[in-house]
Amino acid sequence: MEAKWCFLVTMALLVMLVVVVNGDESSQVKTVVKIVKGKKVCDKGWECKGLSAYCCNQTISDFFQTYQFENLFSKRNTPVAHASGFWDYHSFITAAAEYQPHGFGTTGGKLTGQKEVAAFLGHVGSKTSCGYGVATGGPLAWGLCYNKEMSPSKTYCGDYYKYTYPCPGVSYHGRGALPLYWNYNYGKTGEALKTDLLNHPEYLENNATLAFQAAIWKWMTPEKKHLPSAHDVFVGKWKPTKNDTLAKRVPGFGTTMNVLYGDQVCGKGDDESMNNIVSHYLYYLDLMGVGREEAGSHDVLSCAEQLPFNQAPASALSS
Repeated sequence: MEAKWCFLVTMALLVMLVVVVNGDESSQVKTVVKIVKGKKVCDKGWECKGLSAYCCNQTISDFFQTYQFENLFSKRNTPVAHASGFWDYHSFITAAAEYQPHGFGTTGGKLTGQKEVAAFLGHVGSKTSCGYGVATGGPLAWGLCYNKEMSPSKTYCGDYYKYTYPCPGVSYHGRGALPLYWNYNYGKTGEALKTDLLNHPEYLENNATLAFQAAIWKWMTPEKKHLPSAHDVFVGKWKPTKNDTLAKRVPGFGTTMNVLYGDQVCGKGDDESMNNIVSHYLYYLDLMGVGREEAGSHDVLSCAEQLPFNQAPASALSS
């Protein structure tokens, strides 16, 4: 009996040792810390690439883990989902690692990081959802159902940009986490990511990491030099001018919609598309344990009364 008891205790200790040594994937990452020009900079490998002060802060994988990603997108791998098996947590973190050194999810403290991830994914979820009113789990549980437009009505080749971004006989319909449309958007995004999306737009529907990278790049990059990025207006790096104030544009989630979609959703009052994006953001805040009460007041959440930064081209469905 005593021998059996000793054996059980030994086995239990071995199991505990394995757990402590192995841990989960994020605990194995060794943070590299250096002092450069008197400032502390860090690198966390696949979770936050490149020496930067931002990588010394809590990074996305510290506060947003696999089980939370699964909760947010709980229906994405069901048999009826159109991109079942495509989207995953590792692809998101791998893509985010390229932009965390520039402040994506790492600007400010933990709360600001959590809110930015919820905001970005709120846009992603709403734009890739196949949820509807009586869908199992509710209409907000079906984000990342798509990775491409299923029945495009045209090839989205804009004549005005044909000299800069010629169309080699392929279709530029919506693809990705924040769906890209039109040859010029595929062209400039491909240039930024050093990937030939102009000739191979299908890469976005074949590679989840690249699809997330394209979306995060769009979130982090101003459309034009005189405009802010969605990241800047969300984390408070953008300071409204007098004209912005008169146009009712204020820092926060509402203005991220203005940056990304302009007059497609903003300045139209109680718009259904706008409300859908906001609903996904609030739902994700709740599921991440932050709580929708942290989202801010109605004028911060909404762009219903904002004048758009940009008027969308008449022929465009998305920019």
